[in-house]
Amino acid sequence: MERKEKVVFVTGAARGIGKEICLEMAKEGYDISLNYRTKTDEVEELKKKIENFGVKCTIVQGDVASYEECEKMINQTVEELGKIDIVVNNAGITKDGLLMRMSKEDFTDVIDINLVGTFNVTRNVIPLMVKQKSGRIINIASVVGVAGNAGQTNYSASKAGIIGFTKSLAKEVSSRNILVNAVAPGFICTDMTKDLPDNLKETINTQIPLKRMGTPEDVAKVVKFLASEDSSYITGQVIHVDGGMLM
Repeated sequence: MERKEKVVFVTGAARGIGKEICLEMAKEGYDISLNYRTKTDEVEELKKKIENFGVKCTIVQGDVASYEECEKMINQTVEELGKIDIVVNNAGITKDGLLMRMSKEDFTDVIDINLVGTFNVTRNVIPLMVKQKSGRIINIASVVGVAGNAGQTNYSASKAGIIGFTKSLAKEVSSRNILVNAVAPGFICTDMTKDLPDNLKETINTQIPLKRMGTPEDVAKVVKFLASEDSSYITGQVIHVDGGMLM
């Protein structure tokens, strides 16, 4: 494996899908800037795993819901790794509940991290990509942003917003050789889903044509494709990684 001399900035990279994206991209030879919000020993361990692939890795701590912190994280990445070629907007939270019982804070917290966070990171990196006349923005959306889901009005709204954001930005920056796409996972085996009761998991699997939940690797490999030269004629698209759940 040879280093690609390209830098990937991944938000929400400490665990789950974000962690797997970092490992998959490092395996391909990309240098990694990994963002996390709350202090965790897992991040240092992940950094070591990434560097074992012979690539560079820097850690940037910050809350994507803060525009100023995003500006600092982007600047730190450029200072330490030289540039940013690819951004993966993966950071996200859930605060599920029926709308009639949902607090204003539970709604706005999810919007602020999932949707506003995507804006904050992208707004700070786009001028760099315009200047270098190349770049990839890959946004992690969700199938519920397309189909909706009871008890997730906040999460569904944030992910639907990311899809509209993706398509609009793709039209704005395509002339500068910047590609903007989204990946919409379905049910993926992560910390969010592993504690679900077995009978609920079985019910979910019956709704999926492939009869299983996806893995973080399934999502990471699609991100890897969208970051590569193999996807150089693809922009403004939403690729579902959901086992056929939405067709």
